[in-house]
Amino acid sequence: MESEMDAELRFHIEALAADLVRSGVSRQEALRRARLEFGAIERVKEEGREARGISFVDEMMQDLHYGQRVLSKSPGFAVVAVLTLALGIGATTAIFSVVNAVLMRPLAMEDPSRVVYLQEQWRDLFPGVSVGNFADLKRQSTSFAKLCASNNASFNLEARELPERVDGEIATADYFATFGVQPIAGRFFTVDEDKPGQARVVVISERLWRTRLRADPSVVGQPIRINGMPATVVGVMPKSFDPLLSNSDLWIPAAYTAEQLADHDDHYLNVVGRLKANGSLAQAQSELNVIAQRLQQQYPLDDQDRGFRLQPLATALLGDQRLGLRMMLAAVGFLLLIACANIANLQLTRSRSRQKEIAMRAALGASPRRIVRQLLAENLVLGLVGGVVGVLLAYWALSWIMAHGPAEMPRLDQSRIDASTLAFACAVALFSSFFFGLAPALRSASTRLNEVFKMGSSTSGGTRDRVRSLLVVLEVSLALILMVGAGLLVRSALLVSHVDPGFDTSNVVVGRVGLPDPGYHDPAVARQTFERMITVAAALPGVESAAVVSRAPLAGGGSSNGLLAEGQGLDLSNLVNSQLQIISPSYLSTVRVPLKAGRDFTPQDRRDRTLVAIVNETLARTIWPGENPIGKRFACCEAGPKGRMDPVWHEVVGVVADVRAWGLDHQVQPEFYIPIAQMPPSAWDWIGRTMDLVVRTGGGVVPVHELQSVVASVAPAVPIYRLSTMQQKISSTLERSHFDTFLLAIFATTALLLSSVGIYGVLSNIVTQRTRDIGIRMALGASQAQIAWDVLGFGMRLASIGLVLGLVGALAATRLLSSLLYRVRPTDTITFTAVSVILLVVALMASYLPARRATRVDPMVALRYE
Repeated sequence: MESEMDAELRFHIEALAADLVRSGVSRQEALRRARLEFGAIERVKEEGREARGISFVDEMMQDLHYGQRVLSKSPGFAVVAVLTLALGIGATTAIFSVVNAVLMRPLAMEDPSRVVYLQEQWRDLFPGVSVGNFADLKRQSTSFAKLCASNNASFNLEARELPERVDGEIATADYFATFGVQPIAGRFFTVDEDKPGQARVVVISERLWRTRLRADPSVVGQPIRINGMPATVVGVMPKSFDPLLSNSDLWIPAAYTAEQLADHDDHYLNVVGRLKANGSLAQAQSELNVIAQRLQQQYPLDDQDRGFRLQPLATALLGDQRLGLRMMLAAVGFLLLIACANIANLQLTRSRSRQKEIAMRAALGASPRRIVRQLLAENLVLGLVGGVVGVLLAYWALSWIMAHGPAEMPRLDQSRIDASTLAFACAVALFSSFFFGLAPALRSASTRLNEVFKMGSSTSGGTRDRVRSLLVVLEVSLALILMVGAGLLVRSALLVSHVDPGFDTSNVVVGRVGLPDPGYHDPAVARQTFERMITVAAALPGVESAAVVSRAPLAGGGSSNGLLAEGQGLDLSNLVNSQLQIISPSYLSTVRVPLKAGRDFTPQDRRDRTLVAIVNETLARTIWPGENPIGKRFACCEAGPKGRMDPVWHEVVGVVADVRAWGLDHQVQPEFYIPIAQMPPSAWDWIGRTMDLVVRTGGGVVPVHELQSVVASVAPAVPIYRLSTMQQKISSTLERSHFDTFLLAIFATTALLLSSVGIYGVLSNIVTQRTRDIGIRMALGASQAQIAWDVLGFGMRLASIGLVLGLVGALAATRLLSSLLYRVRPTDTITFTAVSVILLVVALMASYLPARRATRVDPMVALRYE
């Protein structure tokens, strides 16, 4: 089409020239007059294209082809622009892929928007639901099409190989139907199988079927041993089935007994419901509020002041992840904007060298719209190439994130560069092309030929310089916001790293051991088994001492209990929420928790003696402020419906330092300890006959196989699992905060470097543009110091304006980080000051080289410039 148009235009011009020649005009003059009379060739071509209906796609392909040719003539500019853009697009795409997998992708179940999570609410706490309350909810509620309950558990699995510990759930029969996911083999367990006394059945995950059962196609109907008891496999769930994001590998029926169904005091169930098709969350919540009032009246000793909270399941499971991931997405968005501003500055610099080219095209008839479109097409080429390189960088970055990301982040392993991520990357590339290309294109399209030849090289390009300066201010302000956010997280991490955990973490190894119900149901047998493990472990070479505890520090605390001090009325409002730890007498000395008052437990603290307890300092201050707690008494653990009428009292014999049970960055909770020999028989069911074996060595690390041998020698077919040192536990509790801090610090550092490059580029261009002016000033007597100060001053003014705007933005943005900070205010003066100083120093360094170059201008050379 273009060749035909060119041929037609040549024909008309030649015809007009021939007529002039016949009238006596020379051939050269005839051609000149014909071209002038015919008009601007480019404009005629453009009108011809519109008249003939050439498609926008065809024109765009021509523009892209021309843009590629233009950029190939400036490889240095093209490479820098592509790499800068790829950095922004790559980071943004990688973080988006994580956000998409963790937060945006629907949960793998039927109509997840109608699935809700139900919790009890007591004061400012949101515990699980008691079995009794769940049974009443199931009977009384009408808002749910399905309502199920489960609790997380771990099991000793014996299947063809050595025994191992497997995470799973104890669930009601409606569990699978609530989520609407079908098994890939077999069936679910039935309502009849979810009753006491029935034959044990189990549903397993695809992962367990593949890894432990070798993907046996005949697995359904086959027996496996769980906690020492046979269970028949009745179903296999698909690979994607993980509705509560708990990495469960097997599910067994809850089969609640009549005694459990009457228990309204033990709050541990995960309750999930599916709303009816015509129901809403608000309607269901209103109904739950009414039921809660009934239960408070019906069970005043257990449900006083208790209510229910209903949330969408995705919110309940992923709510804690939203702030950190959104912060990261905003950070890479800022980084992308800074990269685009940098490229826009490069384009504005480059547009000066193309002024004559653009002006000539305008003189030949190209409309401003056509010029803008052509220049935007060049930017689109940069954007597309930058997008491709950025996606490659995103693959690498995502691999690194998945390898080093926090294990606690759900669905992180599902992050991938899929079609939605590629679509996002494409959209970002297009947006970036428009963002960094529009201002230079509009500026270039407004250039006129006569202006170009009049202004020469001595022009200051005032409008262009103002745009470039504004872009630098934008870069600096965005960089400062990122730097302040990173600085706050770094300062918080430093403070956390110096927190005293409350015990000596060095040379301590911890492993968890769960005794199966058969053979260890008798509390005395279970206790004696753990005591023998302590004896055998303590005899290992290099071991100084050994102990057991119901839940080791830094692993999530112990059992939650309402504690009642002696002298307080038997009322729920007087209960103090506290954490219970069951320990052997050697535990506190093994982990070296400082004893602040009183004594430690001894082997003589048996069940037939005075019941004793040791409390931490926080609990002592909470219950007996300003008093000596030694000799005081409180009731706990056995204070059930009957116990509250006749409490079982424990006497405080010691006070120990606060231990960070939940992590270094978590607030210390009231906590108390009771000796293993005095624990209530029912407590063995609370903790699932599972305890942590704690070993302190003289300096070396106890080999894993030796601890496995210790357990096997005392309890055959019982594995020890989750083996780690205390130092590793500390690292794992800080893994998420360190990961967020590291990523944000990288983004902030990159943003600072890009903004400094922006300052350097603007000043270098100004020095180049004003070489003649600088030479004249120096010829008239201006000193090198005055010239340098002018350049430095301009650069620092830009940095200072960006600094002020950035500080205002940071004051607003960092308030959103308050929940991620430890003992650091979002407006921390030290962080804001340090970041501001760093930014100004970097800006000064970026301004120094252009200023130094300006002082070396030779006045004579400058006067002869162009």
